[in-house]
Amino acid sequence: MSVTAANGFLAAGVACGLKNSGGLDLALVQNVGPIASAATVFTSNRCQANPVLWSKQVMSDGQVRAIVLNSGGANCYTGSQGFQTTHATAEAVADALEVSAGDVLVCSTGLIGEQLDLAKLRAGVADASGALTGDSDAAASDAAALAAAQAIMTTDTTPKQSTFTSQEGWTIGGMAKGAGMLAPGLATMLVVITTDAALSPAELDAALRRATAVTFDRLDSDGCMSTNDTVSLLASGASGVTPGADDFAAALTAVCQDLTLQLQADAEGADHDVAIEVVNAASESEAVEVARAVSRSNLFKAAIFGKDPNWGRVLAAVGTTQAAFDPYNIDVSFNGVQVCTAGEPDQPRELVDLTPRAVHILIDLHAGDTRATVWTNDLTHDYVHENSAYSS
Repeated sequence: MSVTAANGFLAAGVACGLKNSGGLDLALVQNVGPIASAATVFTSNRCQANPVLWSKQVMSDGQVRAIVLNSGGANCYTGSQGFQTTHATAEAVADALEVSAGDVLVCSTGLIGEQLDLAKLRAGVADASGALTGDSDAAASDAAALAAAQAIMTTDTTPKQSTFTSQEGWTIGGMAKGAGMLAPGLATMLVVITTDAALSPAELDAALRRATAVTFDRLDSDGCMSTNDTVSLLASGASGVTPGADDFAAALTAVCQDLTLQLQADAEGADHDVAIEVVNAASESEAVEVARAVSRSNLFKAAIFGKDPNWGRVLAAVGTTQAAFDPYNIDVSFNGVQVCTAGEPDQPRELVDLTPRAVHILIDLHAGDTRATVWTNDLTHDYVHENSAYSS
């Protein structure tokens, strides 16, 4: 159970023919209230898809009654026809659910530069609206949430879901998709998070930005930023409980972190999940800058794929940043083995075991007292093959 874990939400996932495989490709989530507060974080890519442009308008009043998501096409760089398709999809949801189209978020994922079939989308919305299921039947609700999570998958190999229930009686549930183009500005991902806490749009926005800053925005699998990224947080208020800001933000961050690590684990072709932790930096932003520089080094990522603890590639990447540090006072560890101390060789690299999927890189800058972690993956033959054949 994910997006239907919180009271006040219904979900469905159907196949409407957008995917050549015939698989599930349209998801619908409805907030039946009593409130319809929402917050959304979009990609920071300047090149944005039509659903992002539409959904930004929807979010102007912080009210959302439904969100419709399709895989099988990004609806990006499809001109005025593509925007009209987005608008018409929102209208179809509005008609089916008897809500305003201005309260319907639209999300799309898939190949850029291809028009979506509006007739198929309309048929999918009709099917999904008729299949909406919520908390009246636990088993059916779980199945509906899973179908929705499966319907937004593209190159994903598994759906991503997460939930949290507080002792006060409010719940958060979320689903995500994403397996490639994982970089800040979120990732090539769509995320829907629901809660039955009674919170205003401003409260949701503050919590969401606080959570995404240290979770989704720290996932940098391949350095490529999507045009369609959307993370939405919807509140129904059905629990009648208004949690404290810190408590809610902490729970939301935990759900986002769980989804982030699920996205990392399903990154295209990856053999290793790599956590790059920078400690004793002059500032958090500089710690992130250093970790991100390493995460985007193809030389480093290829070395991890080859199970080669080549720490020189770490230092070379660190040196490209503007962070404060003494180049000859940096320590580097691979999976707990300190291979470099003060810029000189330490433990033999042969002691490092990179056989496990999980890899932890620790970089000590000796320049301050802050830390940050960025999550990435290795660079494999499978990643290159999958992305060389993506459009075909």
